[in-house]
Amino acid sequence: MIGSVPNIFKIPDLRRKILFTLGMVVVFRLGTHIPVPGINAAALGYLLGQMRGTLFGLYDVFAGGALSRASIFALGIMPYISASIIFQLLGSVFPYLEKLQRDEEGRKKINQYTRYLTVGLAVVQASAISVYLETQAATQLGPIVLQPGMFFRLMTIFTLTAGTVFVMWLGEQITDRGIGNGISFLILVGCLDSTPSDIGRTFAMVRAGEISWLALVVIAAMIFAIYAAVVLLTMAVRKIPVQYPKRIVGRRMYGGQSTHIPLRVVTAGVIPIIFAQSLIVFPSTIAGFFGNRVPFLATLQSILAPGGWLYSLLFAALIIFFTYFYTSMVFNPRDLADNMQRYGGFIPGIRPGEKTANFIDRSLSLLTLPGSVFLVLMALLPWYLMSALRVPFYFGGTTLLIIVGVALDTLQQIEAHLVMRHYEGLVKGSKFQGRRFG
Repeated sequence: MIGSVPNIFKIPDLRRKILFTLGMVVVFRLGTHIPVPGINAAALGYLLGQMRGTLFGLYDVFAGGALSRASIFALGIMPYISASIIFQLLGSVFPYLEKLQRDEEGRKKINQYTRYLTVGLAVVQASAISVYLETQAATQLGPIVLQPGMFFRLMTIFTLTAGTVFVMWLGEQITDRGIGNGISFLILVGCLDSTPSDIGRTFAMVRAGEISWLALVVIAAMIFAIYAAVVLLTMAVRKIPVQYPKRIVGRRMYGGQSTHIPLRVVTAGVIPIIFAQSLIVFPSTIAGFFGNRVPFLATLQSILAPGGWLYSLLFAALIIFFTYFYTSMVFNPRDLADNMQRYGGFIPGIRPGEKTANFIDRSLSLLTLPGSVFLVLMALLPWYLMSALRVPFYFGGTTLLIIVGVALDTLQQIEAHLVMRHYEGLVKGSKFQGRRFG
C-alpha cells in the first residue's frame, strides 16, 4: 500500500480532488474554533463536561467538539443528517415521496426539500440552545451567557443556523469536487477530534505509572482486533446468484448473464446505534434539566447509568430493533423481485415474483440477526473493556463504525481512480469488493 501511495499524486484529477478535500477540512476545523459572540466558552465547556452522558455529549462528538467550544459550527451537520433520515422514513409512508426517490429529477427535489428542512431544524435547535443557556446558573468559571436578552437569542440563532448551512455547503462541495461523500467525511473528521488528546492522556498515564506498558500493548492489540472485526463485518455480504436468460434483440442474440444480489450483513450501518443511543440517554438529558426538582428522574438517571445491567439490556434491545426497522426501510425485497421479473431474471431454484420476494426477505432477515448482534457487541464490549483496563477514552460504538465506514468508502473512491487509469491499487488483489458471507 505504501508503494502505491505515490501513484495517487501522479493523476492530476485525483490529486486535485484530494487537495481540495483537505482544504475544505481545514476550513471546517478552523470554524469549529471560532466562538459564538456573547458566550463564555470555558463555562460552557465545564457545563457540558458534567453532561457527558446525555444527548449534548453525543451531539458534541458528531460536531467535533464544536458544541463544547461554543463554536459557530456548534450544531455541526446533524440537522442535515436528521432531515435526510426524516425524508428517508417519510418516503416509505407517502407514495409521492417514494415516487420522487426513484428518478434523478425527483431525488434533486428531495435534496432541495432536505436543505429547507435542515434550515428549519437548525433554527429550532439554535432557539432551544439559546434559551437553555440563558436559564443555566453561573458555573465555577463564571456565567455562560455574558449578556442575556433578546439580542443574544437572535444573534445565536442566526449564527448557529448560518454555521449549519455553511457546513452543509462544505459537505456538498466535497461530494462534488472532492473525494467521497462530503457529509460523511465531515462527520469522520469530527469523530477524530479528540483522538490526539486521548492518545496524549494515555501516554501520560503510562509515564505516571497508572497504566503499565504491558497493559498498553494489550490495549493496542484489542483496538486493532476490534477495528479488524469491524472492517470484515462491514464489507461482508451474502451473494445470492441471479440468472438472466438468453434473448433476441433484432437479429442479434444476447447470451444469458450470471450475476448476484449482494446482501450486506450490516445493511443499516451506524444508524441503529445512533437511534438507540439517542433514546437511551434521553432520560439522562431530561434529568439534567429537572433532576433536582423531580426525584424520580434522578433515580431513573442512576438506574440507566452506562455500565449497568438495565442500561446494557435496553441498549442491546433497541439496537436490534432499529437494525431490523431501518433495514426494512432502506431495502424493499418486493421492488427488487419485480425488477428482476421485468427483465427476465430469476434466482436458480426459486420461482419469480412472490416466491423470490419471500426468499430475499427471509435471507435478509436471517442475515440481519448476526449483523444486529455485531452492532450490539461493538457498542457495549469496548465500554466494558475500557472500564476494566482503565482506558481514558472510548474506542467503540458509533464513532468506530463511522470511522471505518467512511474510511473504506474513501479508499474505494481512490482505488476506483487508480484502477481506471491502469495504476496499481492501494491494496493488492482486493479491489475492496465485499467479502462473501455464507
